[in-house]
Amino acid sequence: MSTTTEKTDWDELADRVLTGETPDEKTLHSILDCPDEEILSLLHASYRIRNHHFGNQVQLYYLKNAKSGLCPEDCGYCSQSKISEAPIEKYVWLNEEKIFAGAKQAAENQAKTYCIVASGRGPTNREVEHVAGVVKRIKSELGLHICCCLGLLKPDQAKILADAGVDRINHNLNTSREYYETICTTHTYQDRLDTLQVAADAGMELCSGVIVGMGETDADLVGVACELKSLNVKSIPINFLTSIEGTPLEDVSQLTPQRCLKALCLFRFMHPATEIRIAGGREVHLRSLQALGLYPANSIFISDYLTTVGQETHEDFKMIEDLGFEIVLQGAESGDSSDSPNAALSC
Repeated sequence: MSTTTEKTDWDELADRVLTGETPDEKTLHSILDCPDEEILSLLHASYRIRNHHFGNQVQLYYLKNAKSGLCPEDCGYCSQSKISEAPIEKYVWLNEEKIFAGAKQAAENQAKTYCIVASGRGPTNREVEHVAGVVKRIKSELGLHICCCLGLLKPDQAKILADAGVDRINHNLNTSREYYETICTTHTYQDRLDTLQVAADAGMELCSGVIVGMGETDADLVGVACELKSLNVKSIPINFLTSIEGTPLEDVSQLTPQRCLKALCLFRFMHPATEIRIAGGREVHLRSLQALGLYPANSIFISDYLTTVGQETHEDFKMIEDLGFEIVLQGAESGDSSDSPNAALSC
């Protein structure tokens, strides 16, 4: 429901954000309430913020599902959970060669960051050592930026990963504190916050995001956007629920391309200098409007996701090229690029 009937000047809001102002909750709600006929104006204003901090650069991520299914948790959105009946491939930990092969594929596809993901509540110490060993090899031979998503972590495990060269830990909040127990009962929202704190204490960067479209309210989206602001996360993946047959949320479908774009803009206005990544579900829900998502966002996953198939990589390259944007290559730093030759580009 709309919390305000006042018309918002999106460019004026962008000006305020660019001078350091943090939008209040009323303003954040207005972004989600943006009339569809104003969405191009909203995207343009979001792009101004994105361009100020990242120019027209796009950072690519490549994900490897190193352990699939067999998870004791009951997350309602996930095809890998213990309550899922989805017909997915299930396997224990991939060996070093297969994980390393994924890293080589990431490098060949111009991804700057390689994400090692494993299902489960959390890794055993032996599994952590396994990841640490392959990360050291990837760092030595390929030099990729490494992000790991391994579930709940203990302090000593986080230290091993950091010492091995893991740059960043991903642990998504997924939704608001208030809505969390609706989608999962086998661990708590606080458990997720605790793992993020453990990773930060070990000196690793934090990557944490959301899943949009699980039945949450606008207040839930605004709430998690504010929570992530307080955590100083470096990267925010925005997933759009893919309703997978065999999961409790298989019949949930509340997303339109416009809703997805407004969600991306919400996070850009709230997190102006943070990497915003369009993650799972972009092909399903943004459809022909995928390219517009890169006006607020500055990063995407390429190739496949955990248990769902993504767009062909060459199509992603073409989309980026058609926008006049450029891929952040390995060894380059993504950052303020307001002097980019395409800095005047608008939607």
